[in-house]
Amino acid sequence: MIAQILTEDQIKRIHNASLAILERTGVHVPHDDMLSRFADAGASVDWDAKRVRIPAELVARSISQAGKQFTIYGRDLNRKAEFGFGKRNYNTIAGEAHWVDEPCQQRRFATLDDVATAARFADDMDCITIPGAMSDPHEMDVSYRCVEVMATMLRNTTKPITFWYHDRASAKYLNDMMIALRGSEAKAREFPVCYPFLEPISPLRFPFNGIDLLYETARLNLPVPIGPMAQMGISAPGTIAGTLAQENAEILAGVCITQLVQSGMPVCYGGICHAFDMRTTQMIFSGPEQAIFGVAMTQMGKRYGLPVYINVGLTDAKRPDAQAGMEAGITLAMGAAAGADIFGHMGISGVDQASSLDILTMQNEVIAYVESMMRGLDLSDDALGLDVIDSGEPFIDSEHTAEHFRRELWFPRLLDRDYYQAWLDGGASDMESRCRARKEEVLRTHMPEPMPDDLDKALNEIVTAARQCL
Repeated sequence: MIAQILTEDQIKRIHNASLAILERTGVHVPHDDMLSRFADAGASVDWDAKRVRIPAELVARSISQAGKQFTIYGRDLNRKAEFGFGKRNYNTIAGEAHWVDEPCQQRRFATLDDVATAARFADDMDCITIPGAMSDPHEMDVSYRCVEVMATMLRNTTKPITFWYHDRASAKYLNDMMIALRGSEAKAREFPVCYPFLEPISPLRFPFNGIDLLYETARLNLPVPIGPMAQMGISAPGTIAGTLAQENAEILAGVCITQLVQSGMPVCYGGICHAFDMRTTQMIFSGPEQAIFGVAMTQMGKRYGLPVYINVGLTDAKRPDAQAGMEAGITLAMGAAAGADIFGHMGISGVDQASSLDILTMQNEVIAYVESMMRGLDLSDDALGLDVIDSGEPFIDSEHTAEHFRRELWFPRLLDRDYYQAWLDGGASDMESRCRARKEEVLRTHMPEPMPDDLDKALNEIVTAARQCL
């Protein structure tokens, strides 16, 4: 952990404030079976108000029980995302209602074809660990939408995937699909391909379906990222400290819920709070407050020994311009230096305005830059190069330089480093045009590894059953 904002005393202060929130104010849980489980575990339950006041002992017990390391695997088991192992992972957005084909054009409703395009595109992006659906398809009923989305993604990428779960009934079909993918229930448990995202509704409320579907995903012991999106000044106090305390309380309540569904269920601490812009009256994706939130929430999650998910590397811009590069680069660098496990959601145009492959292309370059910045240094005798320094040989001509420079230098794909005249003669391109050209190249050339026919048939049968029954 390189970047820190909170002192140990401040971490304890936020933790204690969160415990006070959970014991005094409590959380709204509109799920009778979960209320019963809370009551049995020693919480105070107001059945009429569906409110649970959670004692500190239950919070501590739940944190200790929670799984703190997990891995999700793609169709290709060699393509994986590891959590709690000191690795950094990057995902694209799990789904947006709108899609932008080109910056500065009108948005349109997202479709299932966009899911296929997004998965195929992210399959090629070298820095994206977990492709997201990027589209919440408008043309199909929400009751079986996630089943269609999962099948489409599995056909178009061999990486692990993420998308929006809907409810318990559809989660059963998603489980069936994972079992078909792996060949058995035991293998599906061993090699999960995705996870459900539990998103508390700030302030201090949980959705029925978000809780209820965990009873089904527990069958395969799927990991659960818990990520409220408390907004400072609108759904959380108008201070950074108050927002941190409330967001932390909501996550800790979510940890309790997962462990009451099934002890040992793996979790990820999703510290994805944001500030609220009092001028535009919308959330801020990437102001300086977001860098603060990212680092502070990483410190909080790591205090509990949990893998951490933060919203950095995003932008409020609607096109891959200077603003987008500045916002994505600064916040992502801070989050990576803080030691979080996963960063998202990449590929969003502005504040949940739409999905954009142009923005994602830029963010992939930003990630590569930050990853190179975070690399370990080689300080071996050979790397120190005392002999070549002593020799007086020109470094540009030395065999030592020839042997090392490709490992020591990061070579960008999109950033411009040409001489002025060479840049001018090459068309004087800007970052946005280079992103567009790279996007078009990927869409034209990249095809994922085909799915075996028998698996494709099995997925079709599950999707058909979901359409008919849900």
